[in-house]
Amino acid sequence: MDQQFFKNIEKKTGVNMKDIFELANSLQNANFNDEKTVRQVVKRVAQIANRKVPKELEDQIVKTIVQSGKQIDFNTIANMMNNKK
Repeated sequence: MDQQFFKNIEKKTGVNMKDIFELANSLQNANFNDEKTVRQVVKRVAQIANRKVPKELEDQIVKTIVQSGKQIDFNTIANMMNNKK
């Protein structure tokens, strides 16, 4: 993908693409059955998106992810951020 594409995304979302790629890379081998790991991911996504996640919502997200045991990919992260607008 070209650089202008990412600059447009950064402009539209206010999210630094370097942060997104670093997060996505860190998720490749993450254990999503581990509550602590999932909680850290949720907090990092909130930080990158510059959004506050209430404790109750964080608990709900963590519970859902841990119970499903599914991996989180780049699209999931993007969807989480888009839903936080």
